[in-house]
Amino acid sequence: MIHQTAIVHPGAQIAPDVEIGPYAVIGEHVKIGRGTKIGAHAVIDGWTTIGEENQIFQMAAIGAAPQDLKYKGEETLVIVGDRNVIREFATIHRGTVSGRKQTVVGSGNMLMAYSHVAHDCILGDGIVMANATALAGHVSVDSYAILGGLVAIHQFVNIGGYVMIGGGTMVGHDIPPFTIAATCDKRDASLRGLNLIGLKRRGFSPEVISDLKKAYRILAFSKLKLPDILAKIKSEVRRSQEVDYFVNFIEKSTRGICRP
Repeated sequence: MIHQTAIVHPGAQIAPDVEIGPYAVIGEHVKIGRGTKIGAHAVIDGWTTIGEENQIFQMAAIGAAPQDLKYKGEETLVIVGDRNVIREFATIHRGTVSGRKQTVVGSGNMLMAYSHVAHDCILGDGIVMANATALAGHVSVDSYAILGGLVAIHQFVNIGGYVMIGGGTMVGHDIPPFTIAATCDKRDASLRGLNLIGLKRRGFSPEVISDLKKAYRILAFSKLKLPDILAKIKSEVRRSQEVDYFVNFIEKSTRGICRP
């Protein structure tokens, strides 16, 4: 299952059925779970753990040193879950000691060609990063977000779950869950409404969608300050797990949120 031209360090821990293509390079501290397929010329290095049934295409690079001038070769991690598809020339860099010490990619994600996950990023499950999407360091993306091609996300930004970001958008502030964001007449993203199609496809009930609509309208159209907006949502919108997530995400934002 390992091509004769692949270079696999004797210290690497590789499940028996892992497929490793021609000229791939696997480093000393790498662990790869069963059913994973690694394409030609892929490089997996550093203290990297890859879960089960992942598809890592040719030329992908996982576990390289972070692009951080403070990094001095410390033992920091990349952790990748199960059933991810990581396409050509995608890059995932390990964490830094001044950050989370690890970069984490959950399960069931699609990282398309040339996408980049920088040091100390945390990705949930079921995320799609389209071609050439770039996450700067310390970014978090919650589950089932979809990031369009050529999206660029500033360091320390948080992206909520079930978000849709339009292609070519520059994101400098947090994007609340369940919303759509895109570039308007400025470089930075702005909110364009709820991701209604995505919510319906994911099976959210009409009642929950209606409640989220009410919460979003208050955020978008109230002339109040943000703390008062959140208080208004809490008092006027029926409580649910989804509404609480929406409110708590905004409350915890330190960079500020993209506004409508």
